[in-house]
Amino acid sequence: MEKDVRKTVAFLVIISFLVFSFCFSLVPIYNSICRTTGWTGKVNLTPAQQKGSLAPILNRSLTMQFVATNNQDLPWDFYPQKSSIEIHPEENNRMLFYVKNKTQKTMTVQAIPSITPWQAAKHLHKIECFCFTQQTLKAGESLAMPVVFRIDRDIPGDIKTITLAYTLFDVTQQEKRKAQ
Repeated sequence: MEKDVRKTVAFLVIISFLVFSFCFSLVPIYNSICRTTGWTGKVNLTPAQQKGSLAPILNRSLTMQFVATNNQDLPWDFYPQKSSIEIHPEENNRMLFYVKNKTQKTMTVQAIPSITPWQAAKHLHKIECFCFTQQTLKAGESLAMPVVFRIDRDIPGDIKTITLAYTLFDVTQQEKRKAQ
C-alpha cells in the first residue's frame, strides 16, 4: 500500500512539473509566433533603422488611421493630430499624439500599440515612437509625442487601410514599486 502511495505522489509531482513547464513556455512561444506572423496585431517594439536607399512607391497609396484610447478610467487627454493620413510604401511618415495629465499628481503611463489588419503588422516599421518608453507627466502637464514610421514595399496589395491604435496604461504604481 505504501509503495502505491509513493508511486501516485511521484506521478503527480512529475505531471505537475510538466504542466507548469508547459504553461511557462506558452508566453515565449506565443510571442515568437506573433512576432513572426504579425497575428493579433502585436507589433515589434524595437526601433527600426531608417532606410534611405529605397524610394517611396508613389503609385500606391494606403490610408493610415490612428486611434488613441485610455485604459480604464485614466484621467488623461490622449488623441492623434489627425485621425488618418494617406501614405506610400517606403515613405517615412510622422504623426503627433497629444497627451495631457488632467490630475493633480505626477503620473507615469505606457502606450501599448496594436495594428489591424494583423497581416500589416510585420510591414510596419517604427523609427521613433513614444511607445518605446514610459511617459511621466506632472499635474496639468501636456506633451506632443511623435511616432515616425514607414510601411515596407512588401505589404500585400489587398491591404488598403491600416489602423494603428494605442492604449495608454497607468503604470505609476509599478514605477513607485521599482523605485523602492
